[in-house]
Amino acid sequence: MQKAVLKLDMYDDKDKKKAMKIVSGFAGVDSIDINTKDQKLTVTGAIDPVKLVGKLRKTFSTEIISVGPAKEAQKKDENKKDDQDKKKDDNKGNKADPAKVHPFPYLYYQPPPPPPLPYYYGRHVSVEEDPNGCVIC
Repeated sequence: MQKAVLKLDMYDDKDKKKAMKIVSGFAGVDSIDINTKDQKLTVTGAIDPVKLVGKLRKTFSTEIISVGPAKEAQKKDENKKDDQDKKKDDNKGNKADPAKVHPFPYLYYQPPPPPPLPYYYGRHVSVEEDPNGCVIC
């Protein structure tokens, strides 16, 4: 088990999705964490970081920041779980945060309704009503 921290030049969510797709294709990957603010990618598992970087360099400018054992990440996760449990105990009587409950924002954009059908759709229209109509005399 290794933990590899890489620096990628990512500019938007599209690049993030590409990186996730490339990394998730490797065998032995246990977890993937992308920090778009710092442009860092953390991969944990039984992987070869050199092959991973070689694959990512086809699409991104990639640098290896560090490679080491993955046990440090597990200890941090356990501490985070303990902190979260304490927060839950403190908020026993309170309701959950509304932002976490609803998958969409409150002002979710709904598309406009379709345009109305033309006035002559589905009925017979006389020449007087439609001046562009054709009359054969």
